[in-house]
Amino acid sequence: MSPSTKALTREWTTWGPVVALLALVFAWGRDLPGVAVALVALCLIAAVLAAVHHAEVIAHRVGEPFGSLVLAVAVTVIEVGLIVSLMAGGGEKTATYARDTVFAAVMITCNGIVGLALLVAALRNRVAVFNAEGSGGALATVCTLATMTLVLPTFTTSHPGPEFSGAQLAFAAIASLGLYGVFVAVQTVRHRDYFLPVTIEGKESSEEEHADPPTTALTWASLGLLLVALVAVVGNAKVISPTIEDGVQSAGLPKAVVGVVIALMVLLPETLAAVRAARRNRVQTSLNLAYGSAIASIGLTIPAIALASIWLSGPLVLGLGPLHMVLLALTGVVSALTVVPGRATLLQGGVHLAIFAAFVFLSFSP
Repeated sequence: MSPSTKALTREWTTWGPVVALLALVFAWGRDLPGVAVALVALCLIAAVLAAVHHAEVIAHRVGEPFGSLVLAVAVTVIEVGLIVSLMAGGGEKTATYARDTVFAAVMITCNGIVGLALLVAALRNRVAVFNAEGSGGALATVCTLATMTLVLPTFTTSHPGPEFSGAQLAFAAIASLGLYGVFVAVQTVRHRDYFLPVTIEGKESSEEEHADPPTTALTWASLGLLLVALVAVVGNAKVISPTIEDGVQSAGLPKAVVGVVIALMVLLPETLAAVRAARRNRVQTSLNLAYGSAIASIGLTIPAIALASIWLSGPLVLGLGPLHMVLLALTGVVSALTVVPGRATLLQGGVHLAIFAAFVFLSFSP
């Protein structure tokens, strides 16, 4: 056993997914008391953090911008699993969970993560510098996907209510998946240089963000542990989902809060990774993580939910209400003004965080 592999066996990120999987085995199908639910929730959070850690190890091996792509896809798999787990057997009361979670993910990534990254970078270097071409293309993709899947259902007339008809949902799913594929091809092959970090002078940064890349054995071990962690996350989310729903209902909060809680939990590790990159003056990596997660959240989640809706009971409501459409439009306009110059200050970071704060506050008090 190599030294790196021995070190891996002593890390909490190795045992966390295993313990979370064991917790799932013992908790599945049982009516749990409050203490047991709290322990399962801790195991779930540990599995989420471990999953993103192992995704980051794999990302380090394959390099940037592939690294941001791996992290985004890993987070999206977790998100899809959580949404499907909550919607399975939920009927009409879970009809808006997919919409609420995807919209929350867009607001968290485009305002919360972006704003925090810009704020951290500007505090350290006075100006946050990034590649406008890559970030602008990613933002355009986010806006297009969000409008197609979250705004158009409110205005279509083939089906009553803010829902797509079967044909419209199929089109939206295929278009979202296709647009996501085009973005990945541009990001990783066609215009990879647009998504690499740049220096204050606007030149490509040669500074390495990490230490030496992990060995092949360590990378494969992280891949296996990533799969274990994802299974544990999805299963444990299903176990504690009734408690989350009951807590929201008992507190008299809107159902949309469930989606906000899911998105905040899933994207917390992604936020930490973006802040670490911003502290190293690699703002482009932070934006890759933020916009890449938003694109994956829509481009992969909507097709997956559309496919799952074949056997899920109850309607699938995707259309946003007027309040959330205003927040989405404001986010698109402000983000464009932030991205176009390729440079940002404390002001831009503060504006994005203000929009994020408004979203969180209005989610709890609409």
